[in-house]
Amino acid sequence: MDVLKSYNQLETLVLLWAKEKGILDNATPLAQANKTLEEVNELLEATSAQQQGLDTFINSKGKEVNTEEEIKDALGDVLVTIIIGAELQGLKLVDCLESVYNIISKRNGKMIEGQFVKDGN
Repeated sequence: MDVLKSYNQLETLVLLWAKEKGILDNATPLAQANKTLEEVNELLEATSAQQQGLDTFINSKGKEVNTEEEIKDALGDVLVTIIIGAELQGLKLVDCLESVYNIISKRNGKMIEGQFVKDGN
């Protein structure tokens, strides 16, 4: 199975799940963006633990978790929330990705403190 087909199948399953749970019929784009932010914060928490060299850590919910598994879970949760967010906006995430890639592929910049910073504004 090629990667794009696999992604498309997973996206369809996520959207079916969101429909079954009532998310697509009841959520708002703003509420979904806030859910994405919540998941990104969990990713930041786990990545911070990783940077500190911790194999496990106590997350913000008070649960001891495996750092690597928490990062994997958080990245997946972020993807789920943005797939749903795109759908709520009438967009497909892969189209959003292609659009922004066409812009960033032409950018110049440099690495500063471990982060790519584009030239200009």
